[in-house]
Amino acid sequence: MSALSLHSQVPVSDFGRVAVLFGGTSAEREVSLKSGQAVLQALLDAGVDAFGIDVGADLLKRLSHERIDRAFIVLHGRGGEDGAMQGLLECAGIPYTGSGVLASALAMDKLRTKRVWLSLGLPTPNHDVLATREDCQRAAAELGFPLIVKPAHEGSSIGMAKVDNLDALIAAWQAASRYDSQVLVEQWIAGPEFTVAMLREQVLPPIALGTSHSFYDYDAKYLANDTQYRIPCGLDAAKEAELKDLTLRACAALGTQGWARADVMQDAAGKFWLLEVNTVPGMTDHSLVPMAARAAGLDFQQLVLAILADSLAARG
Repeated sequence: MSALSLHSQVPVSDFGRVAVLFGGTSAEREVSLKSGQAVLQALLDAGVDAFGIDVGADLLKRLSHERIDRAFIVLHGRGGEDGAMQGLLECAGIPYTGSGVLASALAMDKLRTKRVWLSLGLPTPNHDVLATREDCQRAAAELGFPLIVKPAHEGSSIGMAKVDNLDALIAAWQAASRYDSQVLVEQWIAGPEFTVAMLREQVLPPIALGTSHSFYDYDAKYLANDTQYRIPCGLDAAKEAELKDLTLRACAALGTQGWARADVMQDAAGKFWLLEVNTVPGMTDHSLVPMAARAAGLDFQQLVLAILADSLAARG
């Protein structure tokens, strides 16, 4: 992979006045604030005419009163990553970074993402949807333990729990229900976890994740100092190529654009299993896309400019 092909070839002056949208009101607000500040500083350091908007109730007023030539979306979770912000910006005629309305909404919905993948024969863990105690009992009988419980429309591992028995499953379903009326339960895949980023339709070097926690949860992602990130990821050339190809197909199935990051498990037999795709990945000092970009030869500022450059392209 050529680092040059990942770079922005757009003069900074062509970007015009850029609004960095961050914060918001989702459960991922704190992470978004950190990501947004990092992106904004990188743009300013590069000489881009950029300013930040902490998205709140006055957003429509800000969009109509500010001169905005394009928007850099760094809103994680609902209201920013689910197609809502993308639709608003399209109505306002403001170009924006990342995926369009459909891909954003689809990737944010873990259940419908899995259904699309399954329809195309892409591997993803067996699952069920929980709405009642009876659903928990059925899932336990059909899927067995251990299981992983997650809200269907949250990111950053918020509301997720690994469970080993029915009582724990019911408790985890009830806890996840506080975040989302739709709760997903999946078979637990025992083995290494990988995260693979896409940038400008190219796959960046995969990262192998290691944590002392039971899984790569919120604390492991953003707070812990002992989380391990391995680049190169440790796979042989053939398996790494297989992982990259699977990521490419997974993102293409959802129609992602600009940038994205897929999370993938590998079982004891070496088979890969798709978990989810994030269309507005984290951009904090603990985040994975900047780490993968560095391995591909791009520093943080170059990564930010490459993402912004794709906001100039017409959307399908």
